Amino acid sequence: FPVTIFLFLGTGISKFTGSGAPRVHNLTLAAKKTNGVLVPPQGIYSLNKAIGAINGSTGYQVGYVISGGRTVLGEGGGVCQTSTTLFRAVLNAGLPIVSRHAHDYRVSYYEIDSPVGLDAAIFQPSLDFQFKNDTPNYILVQSSWNLEESTLTFKIFGTPDGRTVELTEPIVTNYTSPPPPLYQEDPNLPKGVVRQVDWSAPGSNVTFSRTVKRDDKVILEDTFVSRYYPWRAVFLVGTGE
Repeated sequence: FPVTIFLFLGTGISKFTGSGAPRVHNLTLAAKKTNGVLVPPQGIYSLNKAIGAINGSTGYQVGYVISGGRTVLGEGGGVCQTSTTLFRAVLNAGLPIVSRHAHDYRVSYYEIDSPVGLDAAIFQPSLDFQFKNDTPNYILVQSSWNLEESTLTFKIFGTPDGRTVELTEPIVTNYTSPPPPLYQEDPNLPKGVVRQVDWSAPGSNVTFSRTVKRDDKVILEDTFVSRYYPWRAVFLVGTGE
């Protein structure tokens, strides 16, 4: 059998500073499941396939997820940190991206030490992050994390073919301020208690482009557009006795 020597192709990094324990558990568990995945030549990598089912029976805890136009508690909250970080690694490696979805709103975690627009959402079974190995040899995906620095890292290895990558700075348009906060009475909370269950974020359209070259010849050009909705903060106001 031929022996493949894996060399570094690209890396992606994100910060999860301020994440609660369930979110950290979920994102590191997902990253662990993706570590060591091999992608054959001309193969399509699916993050949902690599991770497997995201639910309590597979070890995921309850955290915040985006569903139905709200931020709600659900199994696997925080896994999108994994797809976002891998998206950045694939961008920098110059590999074709088959499927990428922006989040419904601008998530603050993904703008720590990063420009806006470099996020990727997954939500099973409808949203997946996928890329193609367009090289003639296998590609290896590796993940790691540093809990002290709240950093998640993905690295992609394979056979370098001389390609270089240029990313433009994101352009932000149609900036929209968040709607005013919404206060909802909740008889399940004691009277006088106020609990925030959703957080405000401005709406905007964000666009950036990538150019991949080999020997000064363009081999791949793509543009990524994210349309973020303005998001309102929601507070539950206790009315219970």
